[in-house]
Amino acid sequence: MIDVKHLHKRFKLYTKPADRLKEILLRRPFHTNYHALNDVSFRVENGETLGILGQNGAGKSTLLKLLSGVLLPDAGEINIAGRVTGLLELGTGFDSALSGTHNIRTNGLLIGMTEQEIVEREQKIIEFSELGDFIHEPLRTYSSGMLMRLAFSIAIHADPRCFLIDEALSVGDGHFQQKCIKRIKQFRESGGSIIFVSHDLNAVKMICDRAIVLDQGEVVFQGSSEGAVNHYNQIMAKLDKQEARIAARVREENHYGTGEAMIRDASLTGSHSRSHVVSSGEQAELCVTFESTVELESVSLGFMIRDRFGQDIFGTNSCLLKREIPMQPGQRYQARFVLPMNIAVGKYTITLALHSDENHLERCYHWCDNYLQFEVAGSHVPLFSGITYIPTTLDIECQSEENTCT
Repeated sequence: MIDVKHLHKRFKLYTKPADRLKEILLRRPFHTNYHALNDVSFRVENGETLGILGQNGAGKSTLLKLLSGVLLPDAGEINIAGRVTGLLELGTGFDSALSGTHNIRTNGLLIGMTEQEIVEREQKIIEFSELGDFIHEPLRTYSSGMLMRLAFSIAIHADPRCFLIDEALSVGDGHFQQKCIKRIKQFRESGGSIIFVSHDLNAVKMICDRAIVLDQGEVVFQGSSEGAVNHYNQIMAKLDKQEARIAARVREENHYGTGEAMIRDASLTGSHSRSHVVSSGEQAELCVTFESTVELESVSLGFMIRDRFGQDIFGTNSCLLKREIPMQPGQRYQARFVLPMNIAVGKYTITLALHSDENHLERCYHWCDNYLQFEVAGSHVPLFSGITYIPTTLDIECQSEENTCT
């Protein structure tokens, strides 16, 4: 369990190094204060995973360093039940001149393991890391992926009650990342608390029970992971104050944007079913009606299909499809996306957006989260495993000595 109450942390910023000495000698300030965290409060229960989202400089890493004891808060309380371990910046607590085996001992002691625990778990740490003979080589010869393997293996085998993860899983190969995610889920099921910081929005939605969004050191959203992702996207859209005032008039639940262009209606229809219930492999038509209030030289209309877990399955937009959409005020437009629904049986949502360029981060006119719902039931293609159907051919030939098959 993690309980954080009214946490504050500020740093002194000096224009030049000599100002530190002048401040001591003259006894007057030569610095400016930077408030990295301002009145941050949240609670993580046992077995719960909390995601933290925010732009670079929002205070995410500072918060994790306070929770792990690397930094001390200026004000507020941090109450943590049990041992805390984590993956902060890769290489933290490691000595690059020492081998992997030596670093298991030194890093293990730094995060609170006893000598006996290190001896008992060393072989399991080595096996989980899959470093093989490299475990006896100096860390300066390791790649970032190998460092992540070792750091994660040590941290997860320290038997923590609270696990902190800061972007470390973004490095390394896909096999080991999946192995780590599986181990994290096992840790959570055993009652461990997790704080997960990542710019991978799908990972936050898939792993986290709840999430908070930090902006300029303050908590600006706290709630469901999907809601946090939506709020983070809104921040990344960089709405200025004037745009925010316009957006306030047009914003509905899960909708936001400048309002210069608006989505008015949308529907998805299967070519055979003639309804929003389609079969896997069936051709479907996504129709979107939209208009603008001002003249816009080029607008991009896009969609994103998500599964019932909120995971992004597929998305594209008119810009990526090399279709420009100039818009005139008061004129209505209708776009038709035609696509095969090569996805597994289940329930899905469609998010729609009008924006400039290839994505909504520069200028977002209207974002409609989960605007449509549809269902895939039955199949027009051979049965398959996973989420997406990829057409596959199979060819078999005999490889006997006579090069003939009977």
